[in-house]
Amino acid sequence: MDFFEHQEVARRTSRRLIVLFVLAVVCVVVAVNVVGAGVYFTAFAPAGLPWATTALPNGFFLTNTLVVLGLIAGGTAIEMSALASGGDAVAKMVGARPLDPSTRDLLDRRLLNVVEEMAIASGVPVPRVFVMDDQGSINAFAAGHSINDAVITVTRGTLTRLNRDELQGVIGHEFSHVLNGDMRLNMRLIGVLFGLTMVAMAGRFLLEVAGRGRGSSNRGGGIAVVALAGVTLWVLGYIGVFFGRLIKAAVSRQREFLADASAVQFTRNPDGIGGALRKIGGLGAVEGLGTRIDHPQAEALSHLFLGAARPAFVSGLFATHPPIEERVRRIYGRRVDFLPAPEDRVATSLKGRSGAEADRPPIPFFAASPAAGAAEAASASFPDAMSPVAGLVTASAAAAEKIADAVGTVSRPRSRDFALDDAQRATLDALRSAAEDGSRSQLLALALLVDLDAELRAQQNAVIAEAYGSDALPIVDDYCSRIQQLPPGARQPLVDVAMPALRKLPQDARQRLLRVAHMLIVADGRLSVQEFLLFTILKRRRGPDAARPVPISHHSVRELPREAGLVLSLAAAVRLPARAEHAFNAGVLLLPGVDAPFTPGESIRLDAVSDALDRLNRLAPLAKPQLIKAVTATAFADDATNWRAASTLRMICAALDAPLPPRLLDVEAG
Repeated sequence: MDFFEHQEVARRTSRRLIVLFVLAVVCVVVAVNVVGAGVYFTAFAPAGLPWATTALPNGFFLTNTLVVLGLIAGGTAIEMSALASGGDAVAKMVGARPLDPSTRDLLDRRLLNVVEEMAIASGVPVPRVFVMDDQGSINAFAAGHSINDAVITVTRGTLTRLNRDELQGVIGHEFSHVLNGDMRLNMRLIGVLFGLTMVAMAGRFLLEVAGRGRGSSNRGGGIAVVALAGVTLWVLGYIGVFFGRLIKAAVSRQREFLADASAVQFTRNPDGIGGALRKIGGLGAVEGLGTRIDHPQAEALSHLFLGAARPAFVSGLFATHPPIEERVRRIYGRRVDFLPAPEDRVATSLKGRSGAEADRPPIPFFAASPAAGAAEAASASFPDAMSPVAGLVTASAAAAEKIADAVGTVSRPRSRDFALDDAQRATLDALRSAAEDGSRSQLLALALLVDLDAELRAQQNAVIAEAYGSDALPIVDDYCSRIQQLPPGARQPLVDVAMPALRKLPQDARQRLLRVAHMLIVADGRLSVQEFLLFTILKRRRGPDAARPVPISHHSVRELPREAGLVLSLAAAVRLPARAEHAFNAGVLLLPGVDAPFTPGESIRLDAVSDALDRLNRLAPLAKPQLIKAVTATAFADDATNWRAASTLRMICAALDAPLPPRLLDVEAG
């Protein structure tokens, strides 16, 4: 299956989850009513009268039903609200430590580099990274509503017990959950499961109330009733717990096999995830640790983890994960022995000595020297996957099919992609250092929008100074001059690297960045391709709706002909400005039955295209490939493209939450 099919499977599984949830609720409601009636007859029926002749109070069953439904619905709503901020909320539930993108701790730096490489090679924004410092086991999870608010969390044992290839395999496994739509499903599952446990939690609360009131002699009868109700709810509540664990097992188990296979595909190395799983098996056999998570939230989040968080549910009907032995056998095609997983003493000692340095606060932009920023970046190397692809690139007639199939995969750079000389690579490294700092990353994003025309630049500088202060202008100028030293294709990925730092900003700071970026764009009364690409990505990935799940409102491109036409018109104007309608027609041919109107380049407006992309993003997963193929055909009109058209294609895919690997700019004939 490809990316879109996996997304559709996750969507169908979500519908199945709702059905299972409703069935579980019905079972709990029926059980509470039946047992409640029995308890009432036993406690309150007049002596000598059979149960059948004893009338229940008016509204007895209705009251019970409403109370149970209120508990379950209220618990689900409360938990969903707590998770509204996305993956960050889940990481905080387990007390994980967020990693500073500018940290120099060697283990943390290695983890950040692996996550960054995987993110850029797959075309998704770099997620925030967390570490569970108090867990010595080997485990990890990905969480979030979409690729725009994803987080990757690993245990300390994952850092200290795995080598780089094995760590890369674990991160590849988690990126499969990011790309295949599992995260949103898992987030819903957390809320659903919490709601199903609310009846048991209510029973436990009543037992605690009864226990506190035992000393009161004049309320003995009332306390007994409360205690009886508490025991009843607590016991019956475990029907919900039973169904909850059954749902987790039904939803999660097979997707772990898929994630293992994807990790091998992404890394091209079975010993990555395979070695990590073998060490998990060895760690579990020798120390009984394996993937165990000692945290109160471990059970609630067990379906998120790489391996079973609680050993009691490793096997059997309620297992959320397949046995480690079976997972290893599927990777290697045969039975393979487990490996020892001692902590690396050198790595542990380095972690201890440099841990304090990782906690340093980011340097404020107004106190930083641009030259110092460049010097600090000397020790960092930029991921090779960010290397640009410049000039014209030929493409076969099958380019549209190839690119649609490659959405949601991880690209591997080719040797001829590395077109940067030493000076350009040093410049890129310095800009990466800025991208990883919360304050400076904002100025870097704005520097990408600054025009070279002196008069227009003066207007833009006035806007920047008003929003960020005059001290920001020299830094923006420095970044702008460095950016001009890079090939055009190397600039856009800087925004992906800056995403974790921008995500740490308060909501009002992110809103200010979008507002200032928009003001810089409209300063000259025209819209350039570079400006549109950047603003669209910033809005989709860090705007107010970035962390919210996107609802499905349309099932065919035919329902959105004007929006599809506007997006194709943009791609056509970029690909062949002098013959835009010719390029547009190449794409429309792949949209049979869609009456998409052509819009001339001079009539295309930023807000209109942004709104169109927002609506197109509400297409069902299996409807998006047709649109992407049409845009690809436009971008590769006449069997050729350029970096502007290819970058526009990537931007459109990003706005549709369909990550396109950067090497897809390098599609070749045949």
